[in-house]
Amino acid sequence: METPTNVRPLPYAPTETTDLYPESDGKPMADTDLHLYWIKRVQDMLETYFSQHSEVYISGNIMMYDIEGPMRTAVSPDILVAFGLGQKFRRTYKVWEEGKPPDFVMEFSSKRTYQNDLDEKMALYARMNIPDYFLYDPDRRYLPAPLMGFRLVEGTYVEIAPDVHGRVHSETLNLDFALLDDGLAIYDPQAQRWLQTAAEKAEERAKRAETEIERLQAEIARLKAQM
Repeated sequence: METPTNVRPLPYAPTETTDLYPESDGKPMADTDLHLYWIKRVQDMLETYFSQHSEVYISGNIMMYDIEGPMRTAVSPDILVAFGLGQKFRRTYKVWEEGKPPDFVMEFSSKRTYQNDLDEKMALYARMNIPDYFLYDPDRRYLPAPLMGFRLVEGTYVEIAPDVHGRVHSETLNLDFALLDDGLAIYDPQAQRWLQTAAEKAEERAKRAETEIERLQAEIARLKAQM
């Protein structure tokens, strides 16, 4: 009996591993448009800042698993930064496969999430040995302070006191997070300038180029007038 050659393979069936490490928790990325705006903006600023460092991995809302097996805990940080992993697309973040947890995580707290952010998530991130844990409350209503940073010290998160400018320093990123009138900003103390999104940086370059063209045109006009 001949074997048919035009039979299509059976559709892919989820394996036990796929069921154990799903790529989504079924929850929305953010509670409100305001939260989504700030998550995307902060991720954009960090990606732009580290764009020349190919070993830095930055992501947001990706499912992360702490240990292998059915006892694993799943969590989806709003933003995570991990050094030494490389910039590539990942479907999930499995700590045992990556060889390390993230170096920095940030949550954007809301009425629905702030208690969990200060309790269960903080405890989980501490167990995972994530050095820096930051929180931002875009509504400025729910956290004890709208901007909070914590540094892991001997397995326990210790709150980072703001400096004289009110900025909260991330030792891991070597960046300062600050509250401004229009929201959250990030400052590079080494370069002494505020971080920008990719679009803002491109706009600044375009303005500088336009200014330089105008200067050259004025110089050419001046030289012609002297002839």
